Amino acid sequence: MANNYIYGRNTVFESLNANSVSKIFCRANMAMGKLKSIAEEKNIPIEIVSEQELNELSGNGVHQGVVGLIKPYQYEDLDVVISKAKSNPHPLIVMVAELNDPHNLGAIIRTCDAFSVDGIILAKHRQVAVTPAVMKVATGAHNYVPVVQVTNLNQTANKLKEHGFWLVGTDLDTNTSYLSLEYDFPCVLVIGGEGWGVPSLLKKNCDYLVTIPQTGHVNSLNASVAAGILIASIRGKQSL
Repeated sequence: MANNYIYGRNTVFESLNANSVSKIFCRANMAMGKLKSIAEEKNIPIEIVSEQELNELSGNGVHQGVVGLIKPYQYEDLDVVISKAKSNPHPLIVMVAELNDPHNLGAIIRTCDAFSVDGIILAKHRQVAVTPAVMKVATGAHNYVPVVQVTNLNQTANKLKEHGFWLVGTDLDTNTSYLSLEYDFPCVLVIGGEGWGVPSLLKKNCDYLVTIPQTGHVNSLNASVAAGILIASIRGKQSL
């Protein structure tokens, strides 16, 4: 992957702390505060550029006057994530299937960091990757949550089962509430993409299918919102 530009004060700040920034661009006369002091401490160059240049570097994103040049994003190895997860008392991995909205993926990464999820698994194809737009929404959480890219989610699901993980998929058509499970097992939470949900073959590979009961008029939740509810619930039950 080629070098990427990230943007926004919080995203650049967290990436700077994680040593993944190689250069910072900012507008003239901007109060950099801690950003400047940390950059100087780490010998990261700061270049003053025009507003137009910031817009170009960020792809017209909401850069807040700061853009960072980051090193190529490094995806984690699946075996490493599995090994580290199994060493934890309550392993939890999130598998995301055919998600295309970078805002959803960024929000899921941020939630996974908040609840110490062991890792996120994505497909290499038909799926949004960890892009600068995703990093902006994740506000730096991508530096702390390992993300794995795999060629085939179903094969990966089988490998996870061989290592003792149970797959819990989301499905609007089931009557099983997400609250009915105890999650007292190494868990892989499978979140489907916008519109179609979990792909049918992967759904068949799940050990459990659960739904979030809703009483409103629109029987659908944003993928990242659903993921947040489920991750918080799983972690809450695992801590009992």
